[in-house]
Amino acid sequence: MSVALQSPFQLPRTPARGDLIAKYFRTLSDPTRLKIVELLRKEGEMTVGELAARLGVSQPGVSNHLARLRWCGFVGTRRAHRTVFNFVADARVIKLLELGEALLDDNAAHVAACCYT
Repeated sequence: MSVALQSPFQLPRTPARGDLIAKYFRTLSDPTRLKIVELLRKEGEMTVGELAARLGVSQPGVSNHLARLRWCGFVGTRRAHRTVFNFVADARVIKLLELGEALLDDNAAHVAACCYT
């Protein structure tokens, strides 16, 4: 079945489970989004401004990345008056990152030599 996709996050009309899993992991495939989740994991709750300052990325850029992370359930928000704090939404995301780090420790040479980007 040939489907013309307009963006990497668009799915076929009736997505297979594999399509959804690929989309879920594709969310973390962006280095900035991965850094955001890592910062939230290590530092705890942070505002968009704090994340932007730590990453050297514009606030609108961080906001766009956070929106994608929220859509897939990686990040949640908490409002305190006018301030919105971002946090890792599910402890399993932390376990996922830890597993990824452990796998990379054992396969770093393979990943470095991998031709797929």
